[in-house]
Amino acid sequence: MDVLTHIIYQYFRPRQQAIGRFAEDAGQIQSEQLMHLVRKAERTAWGRKYDYRSIRTYADFAGRFPVQTYDQVKGEIKRMINGEADVLWPGRCRWFAKSSGTTSDKSKFLPVTSDILRHCHYQGGFDTVSLYLRNHPESRFFHHKGLILGGSHSPSPLNRSAHCGDLSAVLLQNLNPLVNLVRVPKKETILMDEWESKIKAIVEQTYQADVNSLSGVPSWMLVLLKAILKKAGKQYVTEVWPNLEVFFHGGISFEPYREQYKQLIPSDKMQYMETYNASEGFFGIQDDPADPSLLLMLDYEVFFEFIPVNELDADNPKVLPLQEVETGKNYAMVITTSGGLWRYLIGDTIRFTSRNPYKFIISGRTKHFINAFGEELMVNNADQAIRITCQKTGAIVKEYTVAPLFLLDKAKGKHQWLIEFEKAPESLEDFARLLDETLKGLNSDYEAKRYKEISLQPLEVIIAREGLFYAWLNSKGKLGGQHKIPRLSNDRIILEELLRLNR
Repeated sequence: MDVLTHIIYQYFRPRQQAIGRFAEDAGQIQSEQLMHLVRKAERTAWGRKYDYRSIRTYADFAGRFPVQTYDQVKGEIKRMINGEADVLWPGRCRWFAKSSGTTSDKSKFLPVTSDILRHCHYQGGFDTVSLYLRNHPESRFFHHKGLILGGSHSPSPLNRSAHCGDLSAVLLQNLNPLVNLVRVPKKETILMDEWESKIKAIVEQTYQADVNSLSGVPSWMLVLLKAILKKAGKQYVTEVWPNLEVFFHGGISFEPYREQYKQLIPSDKMQYMETYNASEGFFGIQDDPADPSLLLMLDYEVFFEFIPVNELDADNPKVLPLQEVETGKNYAMVITTSGGLWRYLIGDTIRFTSRNPYKFIISGRTKHFINAFGEELMVNNADQAIRITCQKTGAIVKEYTVAPLFLLDKAKGKHQWLIEFEKAPESLEDFARLLDETLKGLNSDYEAKRYKEISLQPLEVIIAREGLFYAWLNSKGKLGGQHKIPRLSNDRIILEELLRLNR
């Protein structure tokens, strides 16, 4: 660790000690978080409506109102956008993270209050660096520049005094000016709205910079890195940025992209560290390089509850506090935050790998899975299967999506995988067979439905033309930022759109 990094590192040590409490005091920490949130919101419109002053226990809180979805609170959020104070959280909220989520609306506008900015999102960024430095004492992190690839923001179409945009853009806009001293590119560049022009501008400002850390969504960072290599006339990113040491990634699973990054950054010293920073809040950090699980961050003014996935469609689903979850089971995550979201169903599913401390993996989305034939295929299964199959075949997958195909004449069906390869396998038939076998090994429900082809026939792989998924996102106005390719769909709407473009 160089002298500058060593000096700054001392500033992170108290947080490392506080995070160490997570293993022993999780229940107490979460109880304190809940009561802090409730007490602070007593005089808001929401707090008065549900008599927050009389809440003394978790049971009191859980009994006041059911789990909320965006559709159920968008009326209150619209009031906040229009400038009304003390609606869901004390004060006025000027910033809203725009997220294209699984609601009846085209977009969600999620409040980003000053409290959740400071105590959740920025604290998460601080802790990410803190844990990275703890695990890599040889780092020269503050000796070079960090490249952050974010989205854009613009005045809200609903009110001139409110602003909305990708969460990453909201965070960059409100960032402490001191951080800009160690960050590239210029803020006005990173906040540009038009994606292709932004990429060109970022390339011009960074390909000759001394970059040692990257932060962003894996799919879009890959687009930038390839543009950097083309501009510099180099084959490897390490030839452009020889001091590059870490990529902080999140937003989507890294597994489908891991091999592509290894190809572009052939360095044993390169580190990859996952974070879980959603529009609704910062929830998890990979605290151990040898363990892909994320540490649940317990003291970010977020209170967690969980619904077993098989209870989601029930009239009165079982909702569990953190202490009652079990490892190995899929849960839909419910959050209460200082962003003014109360018992809010975020739309992500997770599976705990440890309870001491609480660690988890993101297993999918409540709307992005396939259960057309009782197979309960989650995104995490699909990403792992792609990674393992690529390792066995030497293929490299660029993007993919999956949907069921119903074979009514046979009273059964199959899964169709539309895959864009960076490097195609020698035999597509062998790739499909291995992918199918790998899924059986990862998911017992899938294996049961594939047994003697009772419900499911062998999966089918369709090759996507080069640039298909990019073209599809472009047609939707969703290039860059935090926009993602939906991996799994329980219907064929997205797949059919892509297949039409693939002709």
